[in-house]
Amino acid sequence: MNFIPVNTPLLDGNEEKYLLECIRTGWISSEGPFIKQFEEKFADYIGRKEGIAVANGSGALDIAVQALRIGPGDEVIMPTFTIISPAQSVVRAGAMPVLVDSDPVTWNMDVTRIEEKITSKTKAILIVHIYGLPVDMDPVLELCKKNKLLLIEDAAEMHGQTYKGKKCGSFGDISTFSFYPNKHITTGEGGMVMVDDPILAERCRKLRNLAFEPSGRRFIHYELGWNYRMTNMQAALGLAQLERIDEHIIKKREIGRAYEVGLKGIKGFQLPLRKTEFAENIHWVFGLVAETPILCENVVNELNVAAIATRPFFWCMHEQPVFKNMGMFIGERYPIAEKLSRNGFYLPSGLGLSKESSEYIISKLNELSSC
Repeated sequence: MNFIPVNTPLLDGNEEKYLLECIRTGWISSEGPFIKQFEEKFADYIGRKEGIAVANGSGALDIAVQALRIGPGDEVIMPTFTIISPAQSVVRAGAMPVLVDSDPVTWNMDVTRIEEKITSKTKAILIVHIYGLPVDMDPVLELCKKNKLLLIEDAAEMHGQTYKGKKCGSFGDISTFSFYPNKHITTGEGGMVMVDDPILAERCRKLRNLAFEPSGRRFIHYELGWNYRMTNMQAALGLAQLERIDEHIIKKREIGRAYEVGLKGIKGFQLPLRKTEFAENIHWVFGLVAETPILCENVVNELNVAAIATRPFFWCMHEQPVFKNMGMFIGERYPIAEKLSRNGFYLPSGLGLSKESSEYIISKLNELSSC
């Protein structure tokens, strides 16, 4: 068996056709017709009025935080168990992340622990949908309304997922997506900011483009922005991928179901929850949580020997050295999130994963489990 990477993208639609059109026409930079098409069609798919295509998902979060004028003295409630991008966007804005532990079943932020974290300094709640199941949004929306808080929704992993029938990415005052190669839709690198307010949308577009003023003399700036523009070639890829999103979702769920059935007897591991009362798992990745860190380490090492790549779960924000060195989160403990980060990893789950490869992975895990 050849080496099986964690992710292999699927690029067998109109990707080549649209990219060649970019090359033939010369529209390869951040100007070109595919950008607007991708923004409009993705916004329509998610159910938002405005989409602002950007260079990556982390950039989308930077823009979201600054567009909402979150800054020094503000607190933003968010999960400790997530990739570092949301926290670093908050910290770089001068605000303070206030952390919440995880739900042990869905692995998302435990929404029952949010209200106790709200203070007079709280300006926003930042939710991150994790690994295939969405956050339980109704309680979060109620808290935002009750306390007049902004909602930032990081839907980077949730292309096409729904919460009670409504698309993830449609709930936040600002929502963000990533189009990294391991996502259901990829542009290589890339992201999207989603809003309904046209004034907020224009502010996001301004921040994306070095904070150029929409009118007046060029090269005169009144605030700092970023060069977070998406290229026409990236948007061409994204548009081709979007055309097949329904197929991609079916494929992802088939991969997840095959793992679920094949590993149902595995000992010492928690498998992902198939569904909740509000959503069916979309299986962005298929994760496993071992009973102990030693078991996790041993199995990961054996899988690597068998030419099967794995990826560890996110490391908690309160244990990130960069934040600890800044004097943040001193003495804070979040036991469920800590267990997930120490004991969790995910298997090859990309859209290009073959049935032969998944069967090999399942047989190897069952073999290791029986040892």
